[in-house]
Amino acid sequence: MQKVYSEILQIAGDVITVEAEGVKYKELAEVKSGQGTSLAQVIRLEGKKVDLQVLAGSRGISTDDKVRFLKHPMRVSFSDNLLGRVFTGCGVPRDNGPVLEENKINIGGPSVNPAKRIVPKNMIRTGIPMIDIFNTLVESQKLPIFSIAGEPYNELLARIALQAEVDLIVLGGMGLKYDDYLYFRDTLEEHGSLSRSILFVHTASDPTVECLLVPDMSLAVAEQFALQGKRVLVLLTDMTNFADALKEVSITMEQIPSNRGYPGDLYSQLASRYEKAVDFDTAGSITVLAVTTMPGDDVTHPVPDNTGYITEGQFYLRGGHIEPFGSLSRLKQQVNGDTRDDHRAIMDRMIQLFAEYRSTLEKKSMGFQMSQWDHKLLQYGARFEKELMDLSVNIPLEQALDLGWKILSDIFEPAETGMKESLIKQFWPAEPLQKAQ
Repeated sequence: MQKVYSEILQIAGDVITVEAEGVKYKELAEVKSGQGTSLAQVIRLEGKKVDLQVLAGSRGISTDDKVRFLKHPMRVSFSDNLLGRVFTGCGVPRDNGPVLEENKINIGGPSVNPAKRIVPKNMIRTGIPMIDIFNTLVESQKLPIFSIAGEPYNELLARIALQAEVDLIVLGGMGLKYDDYLYFRDTLEEHGSLSRSILFVHTASDPTVECLLVPDMSLAVAEQFALQGKRVLVLLTDMTNFADALKEVSITMEQIPSNRGYPGDLYSQLASRYEKAVDFDTAGSITVLAVTTMPGDDVTHPVPDNTGYITEGQFYLRGGHIEPFGSLSRLKQQVNGDTRDDHRAIMDRMIQLFAEYRSTLEKKSMGFQMSQWDHKLLQYGARFEKELMDLSVNIPLEQALDLGWKILSDIFEPAETGMKESLIKQFWPAEPLQKAQ
């Protein structure tokens, strides 16, 4: 028989305090009040004093309400029945579908033992040239998308969800506007991808505390599918909302704040989620792609700053496109040498020429005289931005590489590109080459 505690010592925000024994960190409890039954999670133990975070908020709870500890942490149902479903941050159906109770698994467990991981070696194709060619996404990688409010980062995530060559998509939404939630759901459904997707969505109108559960719910489910041999892509948006929820709870608990009011364990909180990315030796994989919005476009803000130390590069989304400079996939060398012989050469040379184009734009704006080479660079840069950088471009990797050669051949002589002669003979489009000769 589980003991029921009938006295709540303190209520501060969404955190209640009771006096209890034999309780474990992150254990769940039921709080029965006049408003019904709410779930709460243990977030601090100090002697006999136990602080619990009420997941649905503490409104309606009084000091004489009853608390019963459940002797287990937060759990989520795991089965193939999750596919095509939409849930809240607590795992409650948001799509009016049936509640799933079978095969409950704990969330928020430790990351995988490094000895069980293998070196990432497989590319995840997305159909987006700025990713596939220039910053290749690698299976089991953890990458943030640094952006600012107003940029189409949710549209980018939705497109990746539709096109990424993986077995399963798990989308975790934190602090989403209701319109954004509907956009994800409707886009996936319209294009027939909802059947391979699982959505855990916390909207801006939901209790703040539920926001903290979304990454753990998403990653716990992803891990179980990966252990069954599935290639799982976890898309999270927005990790800054997650960090802000952490800050709100830590302030309620009167913890000593760190940089800009965030809790001192912000790095550990973020790392424990990102480090779930893994490629299992004898099973599937988890790849994590997470949006991090930068307040004031400040990359030194605590959330992107800490994120940069944890992850394996970053994508910068600026002006509606993935910025070539600053974006980095540190693992791309693991795979882009095995795609096509010209992949690395095209990647390197086209970015070098684009850098020269940016310098030429500065010269032009300052009124310097333009040389014939400068005019070629201006033409090249305009083509690059329109045909490769634009997020509406949707072509396979091989076609994107061919397009890169076409852009070069339309503007430059073969010798001007600085490409190896062997690659020019193999990949240079026939008609422009004959014209040049």
